[in-house]
Amino acid sequence: MEKKLTSGLEDYLEAIYLIQEKEGSARVKQIAEKMSVRAASVTGALQSLSAKGLINYTPYEHIRLTKKGRNEAVRVESRHRLLKRFFEDVLCVDEQKAGEAACKCEHGLHQEIYDKFTSLMYFLESPEGAELADTLKKRLNNQQ
Repeated sequence: MEKKLTSGLEDYLEAIYLIQEKEGSARVKQIAEKMSVRAASVTGALQSLSAKGLINYTPYEHIRLTKKGRNEAVRVESRHRLLKRFFEDVLCVDEQKAGEAACKCEHGLHQEIYDKFTSLMYFLESPEGAELADTLKKRLNNQQ
């Protein structure tokens, strides 16, 4: 049975995914800049991700996600995006704080909870849930 990725490795996968979506592939320098770490720190993570079959990595070459790596990165990035949107749109948290909180929450969220959370977001965005979402937003904005 394969071990779950650490939150740090998930962050690297997400960064590679976002860079690869924009640029076609990623370089160590781009990953380091995106994550605000030194290039030397990136190398160890890339070796771990490569050993797990999540990226194609050769030193000094472009880095690309494997199919397995892309699937995992999409999973992490989707969780991040949904949580961030909830914090911003429903809880009325500013963008920076919402992004930071989403990054912390995305890693430990059990799949069952994520599935129910996704259903809640769909409901709040539906015509039936819109009134409840508006009432919640008004109440939260009055507390600030």
